Amino acid sequence: MTTDPVIIIEGDPGWLPHSIDWSNGTAQFQKFPHEQFRAPGFLFEFQPEDSADKQEIPISRLRDIRVETLPIHFVFHTAFCRSTLLSRALNMDGIAVGMSEPGIIASLVNAPAEFRPILSIVLRLLARQRTGVSAIFVKPTNHANRLIPEIMEASPDSRAIFMTCALKPFLNSVRKRGLMGHRWGRKLYLEVQQYAGLDLGMSPTENFAMSDLQAAGLAWFLYQNYFTNLASGPYHDRVRTLDAEFFDRNHAETVQRILNFCLIDSSSFSPETLENAPLFSEYSKGDGEIRIDTPGESTENEISQVQHWLEIIARQMGIRAPVQQSLA
Repeated sequence: MTTDPVIIIEGDPGWLPHSIDWSNGTAQFQKFPHEQFRAPGFLFEFQPEDSADKQEIPISRLRDIRVETLPIHFVFHTAFCRSTLLSRALNMDGIAVGMSEPGIIASLVNAPAEFRPILSIVLRLLARQRTGVSAIFVKPTNHANRLIPEIMEASPDSRAIFMTCALKPFLNSVRKRGLMGHRWGRKLYLEVQQYAGLDLGMSPTENFAMSDLQAAGLAWFLYQNYFTNLASGPYHDRVRTLDAEFFDRNHAETVQRILNFCLIDSSSFSPETLENAPLFSEYSKGDGEIRIDTPGESTENEISQVQHWLEIIARQMGIRAPVQQSLA
């Protein structure tokens, strides 16, 4: 029996790249059972029980792994917009596999410049051929949105859905996560400003003085502008935008439209089966049933004020937010 990890990985499509350790130049692979793609939660959180289901190889050997591939498409998103649920809904026997936040793409966000060329290799390994499906959908973390242009260049036959939501549900999701949610919102603003920033004429003091929900709202606003520009740019024919509220009202129709846009045979797609799937009554991030959380009056007032503030900025800058749906 071979002990060469490359041969082991080649032998089973359950093996996927999981993360990269840049400090020691190795790539970690994990073996994912097929049912894991349908489960709540994210792939980066999955840990196999058997140590034999983990392999490590030098980054330099990634290109040695030979696999047949399927078409691969992407769901990019602005966070808190039901993208995890959509990824799970795209898991359909005989049609497609949906992968929610494989850790490997997050590993590439801060890749040293000399390793950027391995992006195309990683995408090929995620797209490896599987029995009984004709396409792969990957939903990366929103923290990898800076890589969208590189991903679209590295995978020229891929199509992408840009999924977003209105400001109010976004900020409500930030707020209900308490201190860590507020901290996340501020950090997200700093992150997105680095690669999709706008000159808003704000001094460092004004930036510091913003409330947490203002900062999170600005992150959302920058995302809207970023997605709008990408969707109308060089990849416009390979990109469609999707509103979370439309998906909430039209699960099966949304999936059908995505399959049509991605040129995937949907003759075996059953809208009734999808609509009755238990995943729509579960919390897709893995914490049990869907939780209903109602904000208090003071929070509602603050969110309304942030929305009014951003509407003024949008008018002054000629920016339309949120992104208008183009998936038809």
